[in-house]
This record gives sequence, structure tokens and C-alpha cells, in this order.
Amino acid sequence: MKRHFLSAAMTSGALLGAAMFSTPAMAQERYITIGTGGQTGVYYVVGQSVCRMVNRVEDANIKCNAPSTGGSVANINGIKSGELDMGVVQSDVGYRAYNAEGNFEEPFEEMRSVFTMHGEPLTLLARADSGIEDFEDLKGKRVNIGNPGSGQRATMEVLMDAKGWTMDDYALASELTAAEQAAALADNNIDAMVYVVGHPNGSIQEATTTVDANLIPLTGDAVDQLVEEYPYYTKSTIPGGLYKGNDEDTETFGVAATFVTDADTDADVVYETVKAVFENFDRFKRLHPAFSTLEPEQMISQGLTAPLHEGAERYYKERGWVE
Repeated sequence: MKRHFLSAAMTSGALLGAAMFSTPAMAQERYITIGTGGQTGVYYVVGQSVCRMVNRVEDANIKCNAPSTGGSVANINGIKSGELDMGVVQSDVGYRAYNAEGNFEEPFEEMRSVFTMHGEPLTLLARADSGIEDFEDLKGKRVNIGNPGSGQRATMEVLMDAKGWTMDDYALASELTAAEQAAALADNNIDAMVYVVGHPNGSIQEATTTVDANLIPLTGDAVDQLVEEYPYYTKSTIPGGLYKGNDEDTETFGVAATFVTDADTDADVVYETVKAVFENFDRFKRLHPAFSTLEPEQMISQGLTAPLHEGAERYYKERGWVE
């Protein structure tokens, strides 16, 4: 049992004594913390939205909070250390953590899937005056590749490796967080920024409304190879018209946001969390445009990089969604 699951009745001896004569509804209040991402990103909205659904269910006796974090890698590390109970993680980062690939030296065999969220294309946005029209044009430019521990940094490094690039190929490889990079682009401190995120996104909207900026397609042999080699990557299209000055579709590739925990997380808590989301599903889907196309069938079968947690599986079996 993680340290977030604390009995409200244990705060003092007097309360403990009173609890002996209380009703079952006062028996135990449990607390969960969900790792998210930068406050301008969809991960933050995912965590806040899940908590909103959970906190609406009074008889579950669960209090949920979802602070901003460094992103996917930080969330995995937080779950492993016990600082977080659940977290939002890119499917590729989750795959590497579970299988001890990339920067993960040991397999996170206790990681468990809860459900998959929205698709997340790797999004490259460049100032219109930068002369950047494709990935190759990033050479010699000032590019924000993402803060260490973020999903965009991890995906960018995979693409760079596939193309044989290093940090030395840029005039500047900055490490700003997702919340900082839009202002840096507008202030001409960087020429381009990358973000692995669902659309529409507030940070991209901020950047494109404060400076002329273009979404850059990410296609070609290196991308084709990654999609073919890794099952968690898929080709994606960012629809035209979502952002000022970007009326045409932009072809790219990406991953999916997944909601994960570990095997030690209380099965009843995971069950109640999943139940709160799916039994208020129409309300949940209205909380962000990236959620509007979500379907339960895809959420419990696509993009999952670890076995289902027993609490999630119990609910899905009750609904007849899994056998």
C-alpha cells in the first residue's frame, strides 16, 4: 500500500476512538496523486479531468490530486518511487520502461496499464522567418528539444538517432519545458520547438497567435523505419485549421498517451478510478477537444505497453469489454 493511502481516522487518538462508532461512510478516506505534465499540455488536463470524475463520487472515499510534473519519464520514476500512484505516460516511453530499453537500465516489470488516452503526434513548430520547411532544415538552427524527462525529449532523441544526428547539429539545443517554449519562440530565442501532444493544444495556440509560425511535416525514410520497427508509433495527421496560419493538414508520426500505475496500487482504488471515468464518459469527453473522439474499445486495447492492472481489468470484465 502506498503512502498516499492514509486513513483519515488515524490523524489522532480521539478521531480513532470516534471512528469506532461512526458510520461505514466515514471508515477510510484514501488519497491518490496522478502525475501529469506541463500546465499548458493535455497531460495536465488528463490528470485534472480524471481527478474531477473521481472526486465527484462521494461514496468512493477517494480524494484525487494531479499536480504538474516533468512529463512521462518523471511520472514513471515517480510511480516507481511511490511519490505518485498513477501517471500519464507516452506509449513509447512506457514500452521502454517496461522492457528496459533506452535510458531505462532495469525493466519496470510492476508497471500496469489502466487505459489509453488520445493520440499524440510529434509536433514541430518553426518561426516563419526561420527558413525551416522540413526536419533537415533544423541543422544549424536554435531548437528546443524538450526538458530531460519529458516525452518530447525522448521521442526527439529517437528520431535524431534514426537520422544519425547529435546535439552538435544544432546551433543551440535548448531544454526548456513545455510551458516555457512558446514564449521563447515568440521572443526569437529559438527558431523551432517540438512537442508530443494531442491537438488542439494551448501551447501551440499561444505560439501561433503571438508570432507567425508553421507546423513542419515529419515524413521520410527515417520516420517510415521507426513506424515499421516500433509498434507504439503510428503515422498521424494534424488537421488543418486548428491554428492561425496553418490551414493545411500536417503529416507526422506519433504515439499515444497512456494512463498507468503499478501492481502495488490498491485494486479497489484503480477500479473506482476507472469506473468514475467510464460511467461519466460523455462528461469526461467534453473536458478537452482531444478527448472528443475517445472510444472505450480503443482505450482498453490500443497503445497499452504493460498488462492491465487487476482493478481496471475487473471493471472491464464487468462491462463485458474483456473476457
